[in-house]
Amino acid sequence: MMIGLAGCLLATGAARGADPVSYKVQFAPSGDTALDLLLVQTSSLEALRKKLAPAPFALIGRSKADEAQFLIVLHSLGYDAGQVDISIDGKALDDPGLLAALAAAPAHEDAVVHVAPRIGAQFHVGQVVLNGLPPGFKAPATVKPGDVALAEPILDASPAVQLALQNDGYAFATVGVPLAVAKPATHTLDVTYSVTPGPRVDIGPIAFSGLKRTDPDFLRRHIALKPGQRFSAAHVSQARDALLGLGVFSSVTAVPEPAMGNEAPMLFRVIEQKRHAVTLTGAYATDTGIGISTSWEDRNLFRHAETLTVTATANGLGDTGTTAPGYDLKTVFTKPDYYARGQILSLSVEGLKESLTAYDRTALLLGASLSRPITTHTAITFGPRFTSEQVEQEGTSRTYVLLQFPIDFTFNNTDSLLEPTHGISAGISLTPSLPVVGSSHPFLLLQGQVSQYIPVEREGRGIIAIRLIAGSILGATPFELPPDQRFYAGGSGTVRGYTYQTIGPLFADDTPQGGAAMDAVNLEFRQHVWGNIGVVPFVDAGQVSSTSAPFTGSIRVGAGLGLRYYTGIGPIRFDVAFPLTRTAGSGAFALYVGLGEAF
Repeated sequence: MMIGLAGCLLATGAARGADPVSYKVQFAPSGDTALDLLLVQTSSLEALRKKLAPAPFALIGRSKADEAQFLIVLHSLGYDAGQVDISIDGKALDDPGLLAALAAAPAHEDAVVHVAPRIGAQFHVGQVVLNGLPPGFKAPATVKPGDVALAEPILDASPAVQLALQNDGYAFATVGVPLAVAKPATHTLDVTYSVTPGPRVDIGPIAFSGLKRTDPDFLRRHIALKPGQRFSAAHVSQARDALLGLGVFSSVTAVPEPAMGNEAPMLFRVIEQKRHAVTLTGAYATDTGIGISTSWEDRNLFRHAETLTVTATANGLGDTGTTAPGYDLKTVFTKPDYYARGQILSLSVEGLKESLTAYDRTALLLGASLSRPITTHTAITFGPRFTSEQVEQEGTSRTYVLLQFPIDFTFNNTDSLLEPTHGISAGISLTPSLPVVGSSHPFLLLQGQVSQYIPVEREGRGIIAIRLIAGSILGATPFELPPDQRFYAGGSGTVRGYTYQTIGPLFADDTPQGGAAMDAVNLEFRQHVWGNIGVVPFVDAGQVSSTSAPFTGSIRVGAGLGLRYYTGIGPIRFDVAFPLTRTAGSGAFALYVGLGEAF
């Protein structure tokens, strides 16, 4: 009978102990606000409080797990003598009566979990010892005696020293996890790193695996990594990036082979992309209608990463900013490393027809250009362009033949081409133009733009994006220029909310004239709100002048809200914009749908 009664009591206790316990967490201030914030951020008690109500024994276990985690947090900030005490309803976690008290507590009352940090003295770095460094090698001083003994820089020193060794020729160097010894009497932490440098080597023979079509000799010239030069992990990484930049490979891995004497052979393992690619894209705007484009590309035409791209675009399908559908047929050939490493030759031929609000145009364009880097972030592109076109405006049709020589300077230190989160992208274009037929006035077209991306939240979740565009034409008045060479504003490229080309001087029938100067500014706040969804409020402003002086004319302002769906190939953009002052030819609002950000 006694055994049966004991079994009933155990069963009753187990049942009551399994009941979920609602609780709240109180964090006592430690005196270090950074520590207090980190304790809350790393607390399982806090993170799971509203998600999963625990049984009494599980609450105690969760609290003990936080105690161990909090000790790591204390050590990471240099409080090696500190500790964190956790109690539940005033009882210590090791109190033998705590479980029964939680099981017997009223279901409608929250248990109070109290977190009380006792930080003690903050430790500082004492001795820093690197055992095994090669003679004469000066290691980067990422951790110095007297520094606060923070875990992050102490741990980061190992890969930093290892990378410094590898950049100095020690291709196979390794640095172990630091050994830290606390000295409570002096509140210092001595740190020892074990270094295995291996031999100092030069680059040996360079080989490639995985090639199917690409010429390996071309790749050796392209990467600018020469046998006999001192091994450097940074130079090897640059060579890898150069191979990926060709657009031929989907994957490149650089592997130093075991040393042969004082040389380390280099093997680049590559996976070639499919040689041919077909793409189909589309966009929609209420002013320019639907645009559908398809392209065919050969990524490796003659085994030296040459590309041939043929694109066909149908545009102006069902809109208010054009008067009839049009087309754009274009073929572009590019050849990398043309007579110089990094220099790209581009040849293009294009035929197009467009029927815009301002004019109708049928044109043939031929172009050749050379593009080469100047520095890591700057480049120049230049070359001749020939245009033969027939343009009709206000019932008058004229033929123009232009010889132009555009020169473009660009700067870009942003972190992404598709979705930059910080940095600056800028460009200046100078286009000397000589009319051969249709006008006797040579002119110079100047245009520049700069975009800056400013992160206001971690991991790029909130971005302020600003763009400024300005342009001017010198040497000719607007009516001495072909209509398509003049400046226009309005639409997704300048001021959203206004129909394309409707900002600026107008003819008597409200047809856009175009101008000799233009400027626009765009301001967006790109905010990720949930998962792959984001919202983008924006304001645009711009003006077009009949003179060559920008920042004159009638300013037009548009504002709106965008929706983003972020994908691996860039955001899908939905923008709705409203003109603050209606102009002739513009509607009450405009809608833009496409792939990629507005700028």
